[in-house]
Amino acid sequence: MCSSVDYHQVPIATGRYSGSSITHNNTTTSTIAMTSTSRRTFVIHALTASGALAASSLALSQTAAAPMVKDTDANAVALGYKADGSKTDTKKYPKYAASQNCANCALYQGKATDAAAACPLFAGKQVAAKAWCSAWAKKAA
Repeated sequence: MCSSVDYHQVPIATGRYSGSSITHNNTTTSTIAMTSTSRRTFVIHALTASGALAASSLALSQTAAAPMVKDTDANAVALGYKADGSKTDTKKYPKYAASQNCANCALYQGKATDAAAACPLFAGKQVAAKAWCSAWAKKAA
């Protein structure tokens, strides 16, 4: 056993592996400071934040810049889509009612007050709130 133990702390360096050394009986042991842990935390937070920012800007750009569905688009013609629902051919689509429009359809992905929003039937495009198509389904209350 050592009867007299003399501990001294002397700085090793500054920078990436800053820490201190402990001297005991002419034997030096190095300890590394928590610099790498805080750097790792910073990198994780930075990557998470940049990923969230990229995802949100992508979502905004897709909905903000999405073109409107035209009545002449192939999918629109197949579904009887009309940008102005009041112009729907009621003989061809007898289930149409004047109170039905995209804004009160279950598939409409915007608020009822939005002028246009996305619809899963027309990927990458927006439908007008006052439009109608044969896939109309009442939105749950």
